[in-house]
Amino acid sequence: ADFWLGFVGMTLALGLIVAGLLSSTGHLGRPERAWRAFSQWRSSWLSREGVASVATFIPAVLFGIGWVFLGKSGGWVAAAGLLAAAGAVVTVCTTGMIYASLKPVAQWHSRYTLPAYLIFAAMTGSVLANALLQGFELGSAEMLAWALLATLAGWVWKLATWRYNDRLEIPTNANTATGLAGGTVRSIEWPHTEENYLLKEMGFRIARKHSAKLRRITQTLAFIAPAVLLVIAFALPWPFAAIASVLAAVCQLAGMLVERWLFFAEAKHTVTLYYGR
Repeated sequence: ADFWLGFVGMTLALGLIVAGLLSSTGHLGRPERAWRAFSQWRSSWLSREGVASVATFIPAVLFGIGWVFLGKSGGWVAAAGLLAAAGAVVTVCTTGMIYASLKPVAQWHSRYTLPAYLIFAAMTGSVLANALLQGFELGSAEMLAWALLATLAGWVWKLATWRYNDRLEIPTNANTATGLAGGTVRSIEWPHTEENYLLKEMGFRIARKHSAKLRRITQTLAFIAPAVLLVIAFALPWPFAAIASVLAAVCQLAGMLVERWLFFAEAKHTVTLYYGR
């Protein structure tokens, strides 16, 4: 129970969560109507994500109040912390299922998507938590080891995902999509003059050479550099271990931003077949 550790930790955690939720509304055509998504929880993973995330705020805020302002770490405060952790895991699962459930996007509709969200959440969270603890001179070998193992697990899973996607054979083509057998179906012109939502969000075109370069950047920033810096933190005393830990968290955040961009850019929606792609 420490005021400043709790204050900085909870501010960082809740601040990042709020920023992530708000940024997701940027994909909506009418962001002011985002609240309507909450009513579709019976059938929509997007709606379930919203419900789960908001519900998780309740125990998280109670946990923060008990820890930061009351200086307690046991009893109902510990129970609220456990509920917040469980809610966070459920929220990450619903986020992953938004993409894993989309059959028209073969790169997402696979067994790799949901585990990736959970692994990356554990990875980035543990590296960030380690940096926070090291900053307050409360770091431990166990936390460093967990952050390192999670980073290596994330790297292995990302490589496996790329390998799977590169070998993916999509059975749908322009012929099967239109139901016209015989010959080769090709698009003469688009059905409309302007790009629509699906083309902007899931019809992005990226050159193979740029994709390969961005994959190397992702591996370097999100996995290799943080792993090396965490090993260095093992070997060095404080405050050098803290500096290395903070650099690991910053590098990983930058690398995961590139990885997330690639996650969307390399995916192809089946609807693009109607546009000659």
